[in-house]
Amino acid sequence: MSILSYKGYQGRFAYDSDADLFHGDVLHISDVVTFQGRSIDELKTALADSVEDYFALCKEVGKLPQKPFSGRFNVRLTPELHQKAARSAALEGVSLNNWIAHTVEKAVAG
Repeated sequence: MSILSYKGYQGRFAYDSDADLFHGDVLHISDVVTFQGRSIDELKTALADSVEDYFALCKEVGKLPQKPFSGRFNVRLTPELHQKAARSAALEGVSLNNWIAHTVEKAVAG
């Protein structure tokens, strides 16, 4: 599987050798938004078109499009790990939230 992005929406796609085309769906929303194309360029255009169609449909029916990410998520930790993270944050003089955000940022930066 591979990922493309458009306006903050991520589309996961794969190649279907039987149909000789790429097909994909938008991740992280419960509404169903799909796209397909025979080349990567077609796939990028199809993702953009599908997201724009999704926006138009939402407007037409009077609902807000789902956002893939709110910037908030809950993390479940063992009490011991929670304590260690809070201690590390305190030692660095930052809030636990800021410490976790910085730690995640470093991890995904590669």
